[in-house]
Amino acid sequence: MNHYETIHLEDYFQSGEGGTAVSYTHKTRPSLAKLYNPGFEAERAVEEFRTARTVFEMGIPTPEPYRLVTDGVRYGAEYELVPGKRSFTRIISQEPDRLEEMSRTFAREAKALHAIPADTTRLRSYKQAMKRFYEEKDLVPADFKRRALAFLENVPESPTCLHGDLHIGNIITDGKRTLWIDVGEFSYGVPEWDLGILWTMTQNMDKARVENLFHVSPETMKAHWAFFLPAYLGTDDGQVLDAFTRRLFPYYAVKVPYVYDMAYHAPLPDASFQRIGPMLP
Repeated sequence: MNHYETIHLEDYFQSGEGGTAVSYTHKTRPSLAKLYNPGFEAERAVEEFRTARTVFEMGIPTPEPYRLVTDGVRYGAEYELVPGKRSFTRIISQEPDRLEEMSRTFAREAKALHAIPADTTRLRSYKQAMKRFYEEKDLVPADFKRRALAFLENVPESPTCLHGDLHIGNIITDGKRTLWIDVGEFSYGVPEWDLGILWTMTQNMDKARVENLFHVSPETMKAHWAFFLPAYLGTDDGQVLDAFTRRLFPYYAVKVPYVYDMAYHAPLPDASFQRIGPMLP
C-alpha cells in the first residue's frame, strides 16, 4: 500500500485546486489524481490513502481510492472519477437560487454522516489527535496550550463518524449519487469538531479566500450557515441556535492551530491567538 506509482502529467489535465493540493483528471480513463503541494511529506499521502480506503470499505459513499501516485516531486493518490459530478459549492455558484435547497440537503447529509458508527479500530479519535498535537508540538503560547488541554480533558468521546473537513466543497453529486470527497481527515468523535470549522468558514473567512475556495461571496456563505444550522438541529428557535453556535467556539479554537500547522507547516500567527484565545474556557 505504501508503493507510489509514477504518473505523467501529460496524460492528465488540471481540473481543480484547493488549499493543500491540486487535482488532475486523466484524459482517457475515469480517474482523478490528487497531488499534495510541494513540501508535503510522502507519508501524508499514505495516511490519507489508508483513511480513504477505510472510509470506502465502511460503505460511506465516497469515490473509490485506487492507488498512491507521484509526479516525481509531489505525492498523492488516484481516485475514481464520477462523471458529471458537481460539488455543492459549484451548484450554488452556478445556480444561486438553489442555495437554500443545497444548504438543507447538506445539513441532512452531514447529520446522517454524524450518526454512522465508525470503525474505531481503523480510524483515529479526533479528541486524541488534538491531545497529541498539543502534547507533542510546541506551536502555541503556554497559556493557550494549558487551556486547550484542560478543555480536551472534558470533551466527550463519541464513536461516530466525522468528516474532518466538513464543507460544501467536499460533497459532490452526479444527480443520482451524493458522495463525500477529501476524506483524509476522517475520524470519529463529537460533531462539534466538524461544525466548529464549518462555522468559521461561513462567518470569518476573507473575501479572496472564500471566492477562491468556494466560488461564492462571503455573504452567500453566511446565508448558507443560516439555512444549514436550523436544518441540522431541527429547530428555528433563535436562542437554541445561538447557544449551540457558542458551544462550537472552543472546538474551533482548539482545532485552528492544528489545521494551520497541517496546511502551512508553520505556527499560527501570534495575532490570531488574540482572537481565538477568548473562545477557550
